[in-house]
Amino acid sequence: MSERARILVADDEPNLRRVLFAILGRLGHEVVQATDGAEALSMLDGVDVVITDLRMPKVDGMEVLRTAVRTQPHVPVIMVTAYGSVGQAVEAIKAGAFDYVEKPFDQDQIRLIVDKAVRQAVANRAAPRPALYPATDEVKGRHGLVGDSAEMHQIFDVIEKVADSPSTVLITGESGTGKELVAKALHEGSSRHGGPFIKINCAAIPKTLMESELFGYEKGAFTGATSSKPGRFELADGGTLFLDEIGEIPVEMQVKLLRAIQESEFERVGGIKTIKVDVRLITATNRDLEQEIARGGFREDLYYRLNVVPLHIPPLRRRRGDVPLLVRHIIRRFNERLKRNVAGIADDALAALEAHSWPGNIRELENVLERTILFSKHEVIQKADLPDEIASASAAPVPAASPAAAAPVPAGDDDDGAEPGEVGVELSGDASLKDIVRAETNRVERELIARALSETGGNVTQAAKLLKISRKSLQMKMKELGLRDPEPQPN
Repeated sequence: MSERARILVADDEPNLRRVLFAILGRLGHEVVQATDGAEALSMLDGVDVVITDLRMPKVDGMEVLRTAVRTQPHVPVIMVTAYGSVGQAVEAIKAGAFDYVEKPFDQDQIRLIVDKAVRQAVANRAAPRPALYPATDEVKGRHGLVGDSAEMHQIFDVIEKVADSPSTVLITGESGTGKELVAKALHEGSSRHGGPFIKINCAAIPKTLMESELFGYEKGAFTGATSSKPGRFELADGGTLFLDEIGEIPVEMQVKLLRAIQESEFERVGGIKTIKVDVRLITATNRDLEQEIARGGFREDLYYRLNVVPLHIPPLRRRRGDVPLLVRHIIRRFNERLKRNVAGIADDALAALEAHSWPGNIRELENVLERTILFSKHEVIQKADLPDEIASASAAPVPAASPAAAAPVPAGDDDDGAEPGEVGVELSGDASLKDIVRAETNRVERELIARALSETGGNVTQAAKLLKISRKSLQMKMKELGLRDPEPQPN
């Protein structure tokens, strides 16, 4: 069973609510109920999954879906439909619904769909929220994405060149970098933007259900298949299909996927009729697929078919200059969502955020800022408001430099790590591991800043560009590390 979730059930039929309450309760989930669509809208915040009837008084299920997609895009929505309304349910999926179930349904059917939805909700929590990341008129960026770094401009250029082509795109990058948002930008920038954008997280689908999810099934194909159902390829006809975490697809399914991509045709599970579709495919992964090929976990022929246009999204630590843009944008978004009035962030707090390595990337930055805004007592976020692991890391005392500790850092290296033998650290009985890490981080930062200043003749603005951080952040770091007094800032 998947992890426990908070599930909203919205239906005007008391009997159906009672049945779902009992089924989901036995599965270990917390269930909250809404008797109509208007009540459901008031309960969207704080739930993990929504199950809503298509037809309800006051506000129908489609309006509940549209509101959830707009305000809670990380929450999967399951549509419940009566027999004869399957066409509307399919349209709901194209509008952003996670899945649908027909009445009458059995316990196994609900259990499978809810299990998939909870898995998807878990995956969504590990990715940037689309409502918090896209650019607005107030921040720099293109194609709905925030960023002004050289790395982001390269991504923008690729999007512009390939968006309207039929070529498959393989988006790679760490979790939390915004791969789904790039896929959405590719779709919106194409002539298919009026068609459906169907997405599926392959890691959230049990391996035994992967084929039916992708290609659909016919009535009676397996236990619980009480009617025919289209798959994601079929739903994406005329639009774009985005397969996230493509490396999770079982090897035995990869042959069928390859054929569907090459021939643009397939058969439903349990069916004999060949279905032809016109679909543009975009895939994404945080795995090294070439390593998976070497281990036998991914087919080489499928990899080359997917990797026609490779697009790598760099981690946030590789584009620190975008942190101030993202911070300002996320603060504004969370002010709206949390009903707060945070005016901005202090320079030393922003410098601490820029200095952090962000292993969770943009999603981690969002989480940190959400928590900070919730508990901050100041109108402007202070360094002390940040989590200790971020605020204290940049405030560690700087040890006296020694010849051994001042070994040059090779040009182009950053503070993400060092090869064995590059850094010599003397362990003492009084120093904790955290103290040692902080001291070494400060040492590396000091040397990188000193080199940048040397290469630019002491020009702080140019040095900041070399280091890909803001001028203010560099000045704060220089003051913190005792390199020299910061230059006065222009009015």
